[in-house]
Amino acid sequence: MLLISDTVEVGGAKGPAHKPIYPASPVELWNPEAFTKGPPMGAFEEMRKASPIAWMSEPEDRPGFWAVTRHEDVMRVNADYETFSSQRGGILMSHQRSEMQLARASLDAMINMDAPMHMQLRREHMPYFTPAYLRGLTDRVEGEVTRLLDAMAKQGRVDLVQAMSAHLPLFTLCEILGVPVEDRPKFLTWMHFLELANSFAAERSGGGGGLESAAAEVPPEMKAFLDAFTNAIQEMFDYGRHMLHKRRLDPQADLMSAIAKAQVDGDLLADEYLDGSWLLIVFAGNDTTRNTISGSMKLLSDFPEEKAKLIARPELMPGAVNEFIRMISPVIYMRRTATRDVEVSGQQIAEGEKVIMYYGSANRDAAVFADPDRLDVTRANADKHIAFGYGPHTCIGKRVAQLQLEAVYRQMLGRFPDIQQSGPMDVAPNNFVYAIRSMPVEFTPET
Repeated sequence: MLLISDTVEVGGAKGPAHKPIYPASPVELWNPEAFTKGPPMGAFEEMRKASPIAWMSEPEDRPGFWAVTRHEDVMRVNADYETFSSQRGGILMSHQRSEMQLARASLDAMINMDAPMHMQLRREHMPYFTPAYLRGLTDRVEGEVTRLLDAMAKQGRVDLVQAMSAHLPLFTLCEILGVPVEDRPKFLTWMHFLELANSFAAERSGGGGGLESAAAEVPPEMKAFLDAFTNAIQEMFDYGRHMLHKRRLDPQADLMSAIAKAQVDGDLLADEYLDGSWLLIVFAGNDTTRNTISGSMKLLSDFPEEKAKLIARPELMPGAVNEFIRMISPVIYMRRTATRDVEVSGQQIAEGEKVIMYYGSANRDAAVFADPDRLDVTRANADKHIAFGYGPHTCIGKRVAQLQLEAVYRQMLGRFPDIQQSGPMDVAPNNFVYAIRSMPVEFTPET
């Protein structure tokens, strides 16, 4: 089984093979600094109207890409995996060849695979994301939310990221994986360094140079951070390999065992693919839910009348959570690479060119969602959002994210009905995920 990290295409010809028929983008989408206040929704609105398939030039020797912003076109690219490949170029804006473990593991993972390998691995994971399994998980998630709210209750003012958003997704992930309780604090440390490194990589490489490769050229004062980072990431991979090999010998009823026993074409995964599976589940299983929990607080603070509806009618929460996810769209983009010449919305795209789908833009498309920039907790078609992707690569953990958000906001609004954002949130310069680093909130403390 060939490794994606050995076969993925990098680079490419500079500029588009076919003349762009639409105007250029009004914002540099390759530049993470354009995302420090969240995704540039105003620019995306302009692009949907005037430049739905816009050519985006990139700096230095990077080739550029086609930015896809309309809901219909994003769905088309997502669904047609034969024409728009995840595996040929990976799912990040750009990759560099590297022998570093983290850079390779970011490629050797299910999210970068096309059919049939993707579907074979996906089937192995599915038992831990079914409604029957999640029913048993829900009570444990509800209990952890209660515990975290208890710790907040007497304070009246907290950073929601540190008090809730950073903890609940890791708890839930560890429950699904079957991580021993005594090992769980390690995950907080690993995520701390992965978050810092992800933002650092985005700043230095436009979100696609790989976490370690982007951190390779740094000033001397960063050496202490890099040493700590290297040690933490090595520990993460060593732990993952150890536990996955342990599960092969002694399987349990958990997702870790499913990953360990997964096969492609009858063969167990090589260690490199175990690394990729481990990195994907640790990072992706945490990051999107973390940022959606935080971003939902901003929405409810910006639209207090919708918050009042939820407090008065808690039964609206499932639909409201879909609306939160639609408006936040925590994964900003996914990349595909064209496997043949193709036309999208009148624009000719050449074989080998990068195609970047912007989920947040698609989810604000007025052709699908009326008054799309307004939070509406009763929106009838909120579940038509594509924040979790569409087609074969639809996020396998989307229901896990939904049940966590439902538990957080049902309980939190029930206990702290006046909770609201109390200061500016801090967003990392990251054009791949909506990376909220802090979200100050205040509320009347419980006595």
